[in-house]
Amino acid sequence: MKSNKITIIGGGLAGCEAAWQLAIRNIKVKLFEMKPKKFSPAHKSDKLAELVCSNSLRSNQLQSAVGILKEEMRMAGSLIMEAADKNKVPAGKALAVDRQAFSSYITDKILSHPNIEVIREEVTFVPNEGITVIATGPLTSNALSESLKKIIGEDYLHFYDAIAPIVLAESINMNIAFRGSRYEQGDNREGDYINCPLTEEEYKRFITELLNAKKVPLKDFEKAVYFEGCLPIEVMAQRGLNTLRFGPMKPVGLIDPRTGKTPYAVVQLRMEDKEGTMYNMVGFQTKLTYPEQKRVFRLIPGLENAEFVRLGSIHRNTFVCAPKVIDNTLRLKKKSNIFLAGQISGVEGYVESTAMGLIVALNIWQILTGKKPLIPPNTTAHGALIFHISSANPKNFQPMNVNFGLFKPAEKKIPKKDRANFYAKRAIEDWSRYLHSLGILN
Repeated sequence: MKSNKITIIGGGLAGCEAAWQLAIRNIKVKLFEMKPKKFSPAHKSDKLAELVCSNSLRSNQLQSAVGILKEEMRMAGSLIMEAADKNKVPAGKALAVDRQAFSSYITDKILSHPNIEVIREEVTFVPNEGITVIATGPLTSNALSESLKKIIGEDYLHFYDAIAPIVLAESINMNIAFRGSRYEQGDNREGDYINCPLTEEEYKRFITELLNAKKVPLKDFEKAVYFEGCLPIEVMAQRGLNTLRFGPMKPVGLIDPRTGKTPYAVVQLRMEDKEGTMYNMVGFQTKLTYPEQKRVFRLIPGLENAEFVRLGSIHRNTFVCAPKVIDNTLRLKKKSNIFLAGQISGVEGYVESTAMGLIVALNIWQILTGKKPLIPPNTTAHGALIFHISSANPKNFQPMNVNFGLFKPAEKKIPKKDRANFYAKRAIEDWSRYLHSLGILN
């Protein structure tokens, strides 16, 4: 095996996963992280693998595409999934984590591994020599972005991702708000979420004030191109009066115990930490100004005296036009010693970003042991993502969460009610064979 060190730029989810997968295979890694010397507009902690948008890793059910992706990662020994499972908080069918404990767990693991050298400084250019993994995520610094742009010969695409506010639990008025999960599904008897119900009058007033509230203006050189899966709440509201009632404020499956009826609309809050001292406003990512956030969100019944631990903000997400830039091993087409991992590679979401870090590490491991990288089939969640970002139409390419639409279709017609189970069973079987071919599973 070659003894040269691997350079990984970025200590987020993808970078940490890639570093861990290589380190446990006795490959030396240099992991560069610019924090705490320099912070992006969204990061606050000096910990590795900081979660900045939400504390949810979405569905934990095997009958969902992202649930399959998580299970595949567990089977491959994912550090990120280990940390998530050990630091989860109640969130119904979703996997949500105590973000501080989650990041601390990963940081401790990375710092204590003898094959990983963590270097706390900003990398401003792409190294010319050796194998490099760029896992700087959606907030890649301007200097490194410019260096990478010179290599790939393509302009970056970008969109804007908004962060949801976090409310102090003790400031929520539980005389109005109530606990409950949709259709009474969840880990707790009382329900995993806190729900703030709105009448029709209260809902219409909220929409009016939301639309009229002051927003943070974009700079002259910026163009707002939002990812559909993470639209700011006010942008959704612009699409029609009832858009939010059929989106993040949908009341279906919830009963207000005060009235015994389903509310007209509801705002859900999800536990942010294990102690339950903080709650995240689900789906309420926003680019309202800070004073307007406090004013408008306190119009929500139950949040009239809300104390905000964190207010929402927006930041640029940077990614390459993957079908033009990288191949199906996640290497640059123009420079094969450089790999991209995480959201910069053209996927969207915490879990998807981590998965690309895992695959990059396995590909590098294959190369260093004198073998060709093995690409997982697109019947698996990992393979479906890789197939999408490496072969999608570059004309309208956008980052994508994993979904069943990306998987290879079944060879024969499957009844709709059986499709999720079919995809799950096939994916796990094919992923098992893939890991076996790598020597990871016996």
